[in-house]
Amino acid sequence: MLAKEKYYFPCNRWLAVDEDDGQIARELVPVDEAFMKRDEDEEETGAAALGLEQKAMSTTLTLKIKTGEKKRAGTDANVFAILYGEKDDTGIINLKACKTHKNKFEQGMVGEFTVEAVDLGELEKLRIGHDNSGGSPGWFLDWVEIDAPSQGQRLRFPCGRWLDNREDDGAIVRDLYPNELQTELYMPFVPYEIKIYTSDVFGAGTDADVFIVLYGWKGLCTQQKHLCVNKRERRLFFERGAYDMFIVELEDVGDVIEKIRIGHDNRGTNPGWHLDRVEIRRLLRKGKGSETTIFPCERWLAKSEDDGETVRELVPSDIITEKLLKEGKLKHTEMEVEDALETHTYTVSVRTGDMYGGGTDANVFLTIYGDLGDTGERKLSKSESNSNKFERGAVDKFSVEAVDLGQVFKIRIRHDNSEFMGADWYLDQVEVVDMETEEVYLFLCERWLSKTKEDKRIERTFYIKGYEGERNIDPNKKSTQAKIGLDRNANKKKKKKKAVVEEGPVIPYHFTVSTAMDPDASTTARVYVIVMGPNDIETERLWLDLPEGKKSFAAGSMENFQCYGTDVGEIKRVELGHNGATPESCWLVDELSVDVPTKGIKYIFQCKCWLAKDRGDGLTSRLFNVLDANSINIVRKIIYVATVITGDTQDAGTDTNIFLSVFGANGSTEEMLLPKNEDRFERGQEDTFNLEIDDIAPLKKIRVRIDGSGSRPDWFLDRIMMHNLTTEEVSVFTYENWLSKTKGPKRTKICELAAVVDEEEMVERTTYIIQVQTSDIGGAGTDANVFLIVFGENGDTGTLALKEGGSRNKFERKSKDVFRFPDILSLGELSKLRVWHDNKGPAPGWHLEYIDVKDETMDKNFRFPCDRWLAKNVEDRQIMTELACANNDILDFSDKTKYEIATTTANTDDADTKENVWIVLEGKKGRSKEFVLENSSKKKRFLCGATDTFEFSSKNVGEIAGICVGHTTKDSKKVKGEAFWHVLEVVVTEKGLGNKYLFHCDAQIPLAAKRDKFLTFECFKTIESFASKVRSLVPVKYEIIVITGDVKRAGTDSNVYITIYGSNGDSGRRALKQKFRNLFERGQTDHFTLEMLDLGELLRVKVEHDGSSHNSGWYLECVEVTNTANSVTTIFLCGKWLDPQKADGQIQRVLYPKY
Repeated sequence: MLAKEKYYFPCNRWLAVDEDDGQIARELVPVDEAFMKRDEDEEETGAAALGLEQKAMSTTLTLKIKTGEKKRAGTDANVFAILYGEKDDTGIINLKACKTHKNKFEQGMVGEFTVEAVDLGELEKLRIGHDNSGGSPGWFLDWVEIDAPSQGQRLRFPCGRWLDNREDDGAIVRDLYPNELQTELYMPFVPYEIKIYTSDVFGAGTDADVFIVLYGWKGLCTQQKHLCVNKRERRLFFERGAYDMFIVELEDVGDVIEKIRIGHDNRGTNPGWHLDRVEIRRLLRKGKGSETTIFPCERWLAKSEDDGETVRELVPSDIITEKLLKEGKLKHTEMEVEDALETHTYTVSVRTGDMYGGGTDANVFLTIYGDLGDTGERKLSKSESNSNKFERGAVDKFSVEAVDLGQVFKIRIRHDNSEFMGADWYLDQVEVVDMETEEVYLFLCERWLSKTKEDKRIERTFYIKGYEGERNIDPNKKSTQAKIGLDRNANKKKKKKKAVVEEGPVIPYHFTVSTAMDPDASTTARVYVIVMGPNDIETERLWLDLPEGKKSFAAGSMENFQCYGTDVGEIKRVELGHNGATPESCWLVDELSVDVPTKGIKYIFQCKCWLAKDRGDGLTSRLFNVLDANSINIVRKIIYVATVITGDTQDAGTDTNIFLSVFGANGSTEEMLLPKNEDRFERGQEDTFNLEIDDIAPLKKIRVRIDGSGSRPDWFLDRIMMHNLTTEEVSVFTYENWLSKTKGPKRTKICELAAVVDEEEMVERTTYIIQVQTSDIGGAGTDANVFLIVFGENGDTGTLALKEGGSRNKFERKSKDVFRFPDILSLGELSKLRVWHDNKGPAPGWHLEYIDVKDETMDKNFRFPCDRWLAKNVEDRQIMTELACANNDILDFSDKTKYEIATTTANTDDADTKENVWIVLEGKKGRSKEFVLENSSKKKRFLCGATDTFEFSSKNVGEIAGICVGHTTKDSKKVKGEAFWHVLEVVVTEKGLGNKYLFHCDAQIPLAAKRDKFLTFECFKTIESFASKVRSLVPVKYEIIVITGDVKRAGTDSNVYITIYGSNGDSGRRALKQKFRNLFERGQTDHFTLEMLDLGELLRVKVEHDGSSHNSGWYLECVEVTNTANSVTTIFLCGKWLDPQKADGQIQRVLYPKY
């Protein structure tokens, strides 16, 4: 080396086990000579001068070490660690100075240590051990977590083993490796040097806990950082006339620090503090040097001085820049900040609601958020308007001083629940006025902050009235990415090709995971699923996070999850795994089921395997092939986005349960609960939901119901919008009224709303007049309460109670009772009627002759003959029955049927043809003749992207299952070369009843001279017309077999009910009862016969019990349903508990048929 070079390695740190961080060895980094000379010229030397430069060149690591929960897990030995990175290692680090506990490494304890290292690179390994000294040296180490803020990562090194020469393998030193699935990545932190200057006035020093928050551009801020670690430091720092320097790593707030917030907790012997100024130094982003920003204060932060505030917001006055020039000198520049933010006074008016028990005696805290930052949490201490704050119906005014927040958009308000008897608080509204700009910001609250009311929360966030931006974004929350390290799909040994995570459409996946009953089967690890399709396309890792309150996948449990992931197409494989790496995280999986609602399929994997490091083959993840799964067809769902808009009127919001039913031209949904999720259904607010709905479009109407529960049971509903994500059609349902028993003109908890599409109302209103004829036979009358539901083209009426009739004594023998239901949505043509009674009164049995229903708008009468008993002691002992409408004409299918065939040619080059096409229909009753779809020069058919329609007559072939499609030359001319017609879709409509059969083809049909070449296609979807469904509604007896499992305590004494769903509708909830028989016992098979209107093809059943018995739990093996008219038996497998104490705690199951 020719030129002489000097290297300066400053330290200014203790090397002592009982000082600083307890280390007796340190790694030093060189700094430039110019910085050393600058320090020699300054009066103060030491860490204050070069700490920031050293900090930037080193990595500060926080080690959290968890000692296990096992008996005698703690150690008295001296523990050490060595960190190995891709570039270097730290050497031996003695873990002496624990930040959190004086007595280190005790059972169940998490100890925190600080370690500094230089240029390790990515951490690869941790060696940890002890010297086997002390009276009880053996140690059970659970895990070590290393947080490296400057690298933006938190690594978990699992252990779960003894470091004890008398336990396990006798080792007292172990090498640990990071678990990739427990790695968290976030935005890297940067170092700041913070100098705090305490004033030289009497009593200026403080023993309180001082904290600071830094703010950058547009409200970007750091977390709140407490500058002292313990009481000892709080006593030593912040003395009168002194300055204290802290080097901290915090979030990067950008190039300019707009403001800081500094304060203390007002604790300690002398908490009052007079702060002179704060100086914050950061390294330059480009070149060598630093920038110091000065924040003057010169005010008290004390309850007994000045304005009584213990928090101040400071803006910069000057910026000092030191830059290292090429010649090795420091250039020093000082600049005054000209456009600093101003300090504003905000007047806060808090109105407590005029409601019984609405006032509070608890301490209230407020945070105001604007687009330039926030105030931090401020205690609302001194009301300017009332001596006794927050009383019922009162308005309290407070002044909050803060640096300009810009446009205020959000507040967070809470109380501390400190007064046990008077803590509950009903907050009506908060008004914030910026006194400098005179802008007024109104926050409509109208909610309880209470541990006993509503959702039992005492902290709430409110947005300004009319706010349209994103909600639930907390600027103080640590900025993290989507846990990149967690979601990288590891499993490299199993995959030869690189996995492709598509950015395509996202669909819902439903997962059900069952844990085996073995004693060690449970796990506290985090479980994930990866769904894989063809061509190595797969979802991100979908984490199955347990709901709040559940800490593990417990033995014998069954957990249900819904996740959104990439649509991978046809599922080929599924990976199930967890992030646990210790013996305690072993997991014995019994079963995994994957539902894909948008595809209408469910896969059940019988796993019965360990996912554990120390069990079985040692794997914590497994691949399951769908070829090994039981696949079940379920009802295909369409995704709708529902937007629920609550009205902007006083007390419009609610915490009651809200239920929604949707009705379309092709069926209806069951009632769905719209979850409150803390802040939904509040005044003037729009809330969106993703709903999975059967393919029933186009939508006709919805039914909205509230149950009147909760602390605020009334709700003002403005409107609901339903957006079909498949067709992009938007239906609007407007109400603009109260759902309430005490408010509004209607005094109702239920409403039906017609769909409006493109300003056209899909359903009109009518009045139904219902006449009920009781039979003329002995004992025909009833004293019971009678109910019915009418079904038609546009859904059903919901339950109608037959109470307000003309006669006082209703349903007497030979009587006709008339009931009027005005202002109800018309059902159009009627199909059936379900009628029942509640079996109450001295003579509940009833013989019904018929029911007439008149639609006044249509001026049409519909008759429903019955002529049977609804009684517990007569005939089949059923008190519910369904009646078919007798109005429908009988069609003669012996004559020919007209068919309409619509073909759609693909919109691609060379998809069209000038030749003819022929089609044959394959039906369940037979095969049609060949229909020739002729092309001509005058009327050109089969052009690119065109849909062509043809009509033919043929014998009725019944339900169409498939078609044969051919492509032939005109006049049987020979084909020269290859030619094709690219058909995209064929739709066949049976004109008599209007049934539609859809065939997705998307295939090239080869041209041939003869009709010996063709392609066949199966029916993709059948749309059965209303008229067709009505004509199939004939009474049918269904035999139902229920098999109870042969396992311990499988039987139940509760009342069991079944609902059967078919292509023609559902049966309603039917009780499964028999006299003089003990039903549903262990290993028993029970038989029932129920008469219903023909349900068509059975799609699913819902089996449930009411939990009424002491031993209500029930293990249901399976259900078999036989249509006695056609002898078709459908089997519905269950093999699950219906027990609130077992599996997932559900007492109802929806079962799909096994074919």
